[in-house]
Parts: sequence; structure tokens; C-alpha cells
Amino acid sequence: MHIAKDNIGDTVAHAVRNLIVDGSLRDGARINEVSLSEELGISRTPLRDGLTQLVGDGIVYKAPKRGFFVAPMTLDEFNEIYDIRPILDPEALRMAGVPNQSNIEKLRKLNRRMRDAKTASKAIDLDNQWHLSLLEQCPNSILVDLIRNLMGRTRRYEYALFRETTHVWIAGDEHDQILDALADAQLRRACQMLRQNMRTGAEPIREWLRARVSA
Repeated sequence: MHIAKDNIGDTVAHAVRNLIVDGSLRDGARINEVSLSEELGISRTPLRDGLTQLVGDGIVYKAPKRGFFVAPMTLDEFNEIYDIRPILDPEALRMAGVPNQSNIEKLRKLNRRMRDAKTASKAIDLDNQWHLSLLEQCPNSILVDLIRNLMGRTRRYEYALFRETTHVWIAGDEHDQILDALADAQLRRACQMLRQNMRTGAEPIREWLRARVSA
């Protein structure tokens, strides 16, 4: 893997974030700056710039005189991050309003692609894409950016769940129900169902994190 020189700090942060999300850099592990800079084809200075960005995102931390570490995945952190989504997403949908019929059909097609995904990583990516597409008409761009940031912080939990368990993907049915409500112009009901969808998606991860602690 080699990093392009344009916008190198952002590019490095994105590349390292992906390594953390897919489990190549395990949670709690110390980051070997020498080997990682060689893997990315960059010097250690831009690597540290990218890692510092990830410290701000909360998925990396720096220990004095010890270097950078991948932040451990914990139930407390997950709850603090994910409990915000049932508040923010329905509000963004309320502000976005009922999509037109063409956009509803695009969302249905995207949901079918998610159902047919062959890998957990693809299903997770399509699920995130579905939610952002649902909210794309929201006039508050800061709200949508905040939701996007929270997605990035919880993605590694979702990937880890599917790597380490036999969890069955069930979000597609709930997505269909949300779209059915929107097709009937029942925006309030769709927002309520979206709130429930957020809660449904969180519970398997909570159970898995509790099991990790007690194991």
C-alpha cells in the first residue's frame, strides 16, 4: 500500500482508519510506526500527523514515551457513541422530509443490494450508504456530517462483530418498513421506525462486548 502525496495527512488518517476497522490493527495494540510507515510508503512525520488526526477521532490514543495505540473497543465507548444515533438520525429525516418516489425506489434498490451482499464488510458499507442516502435531503449539513462521523467511529465495532460471531443481518426488513411508511407519506411513523432501527442494530454489538468482558 502506498499513499499519494496530495492531502497526505487526511489520506494517511483514512488509510490507518481502514486498517483499524478491518482488524489489521487490533484494538488495544501498540502501533509500530517503523513498520507501518514502510507499509504505507511514507516517512514517519506524515504518519504521525495522520495518527494525531485519529487521536482526535477517538480511535487512537497516545501514551507518553510509549507511542500510539489503537483505542480498545469498550461497551462504555460504544454506548456513548451509538446512543446518539437514535436521536440524530430521526431528526435529520424529519428535516429532510418525505423523499420523492424516484428516491424511494433508489433506496429500495440499495437495500436489495445490501441484502444480497456476499460479505459482512460489504453489507455494513451498504447499510451506512443507505442511511446517508435516506438523509441526503436534510438541509442541516452539520447534522449529517456528525452522523457520518459517528458511523466512522462505530464501523470497527460492526466489522468486529461479524468477524467474531455468526450474527445474522436483519436490517433489511426494517429498512423496507421505513420506506413503506415514507411511500405512504407517514413521515412521523418513518422517523419512529428509524429510531427503532438504530436501537436494533446496537443490541447485538452490546451483547458481543459484554461477552468479551466476561470471557
